[in-house]
Amino acid sequence: MNIFTKSLVAVAAMSTLLAAPVVAQDNGSIGIAMPTKSSARWISDGNAMVEQFQAAGYTTDLQYAEDDIPNQLAQIENMITKGVDVLVIAAIDGTTLSNVLENAAAAGVRVIAYDRLIRESGNVDYYATFDNFKVGVQQASSLVAGLEARFGEGPYNVELFGGSPDDNNAFFFYNGAMSVLDPLIEDGTIVIQSGQIGMDRVGTLRWDGAVAQSRMDNLLSAYYGDVDLHGALSPYDGLSIGILSSLKGVGYGSDGVEMPIVTGQDAEIPSIKSMLAGEQYSTVFKDTRTLAGVTVGMVNALLNGTEPEINDTTTYDNGVRVIPSFLLEPVSVDLSNWEEVLIGSGYYTLDQIQ
Repeated sequence: MNIFTKSLVAVAAMSTLLAAPVVAQDNGSIGIAMPTKSSARWISDGNAMVEQFQAAGYTTDLQYAEDDIPNQLAQIENMITKGVDVLVIAAIDGTTLSNVLENAAAAGVRVIAYDRLIRESGNVDYYATFDNFKVGVQQASSLVAGLEARFGEGPYNVELFGGSPDDNNAFFFYNGAMSVLDPLIEDGTIVIQSGQIGMDRVGTLRWDGAVAQSRMDNLLSAYYGDVDLHGALSPYDGLSIGILSSLKGVGYGSDGVEMPIVTGQDAEIPSIKSMLAGEQYSTVFKDTRTLAGVTVGMVNALLNGTEPEINDTTTYDNGVRVIPSFLLEPVSVDLSNWEEVLIGSGYYTLDQIQ
């Protein structure tokens, strides 16, 4: 059993422990507010939580807001009115929930921020997520490894893409990546031909792949008429697919022109197929089943008067207080390990990929 397999077994065991059903059924009602169905990742999150909460004896109310902030606020208000015991919220915009969470607190409803930190509110009990800084480190490390493998010695022309500025995670992804890339930019190994650096310049609102594709179109037109692009830091698979469409549109990946190294996140099926086709270089896998298990464990503890298991009490300050958190380990995936990680763990079947 190799190190990765041992890690999977350990994580699965932890999830089973955290999400273990209590003896009685009808243990309470859980409101689950998800941002959108436009990303397969959030569908997986919702399904995993419903399955595990119901197995643990809870009723669930799962709602998707389709990236519409007023819609998500209305959905959460409705859950409070219906008398849920706990809210699990993956916020569209983590800064917009202060008022509705005051209503939740007044009604005695506990709140868990799910994967995206809820900001500017003291009415958040716990946070379940992955190590988001490490996600960025893995993306940048994979980018550098790919540049070296495909293009030999630098310098390398690279462009940076960030996530949605209203998602707190986007800054952790970006800062983690830049902890790797900044020294290489400073010494000239990596060149940002556009000069566009910083989340205020490279952020992509609502994680919109069409916006990323349009921006890449503009970058290629303005800065890459006489030089080749070698890589693009992309923090999410949905952006990566848009970026790759732009690159293919001007001839990269054909007629002997090497495809730039493009990273990603969430191990979505279109991106795995893109990797197998020699387009996207890598992604980061975050097992939604395990995150759901951690969340169920937190709810079990909250509703049974015990302390949830946490492993971070310093990182996630939401502007009012530090939110006690449980951080899971992400896994970098490329052609060397995709089958072991994604098929071996049972997350996908080969039929889904082929």
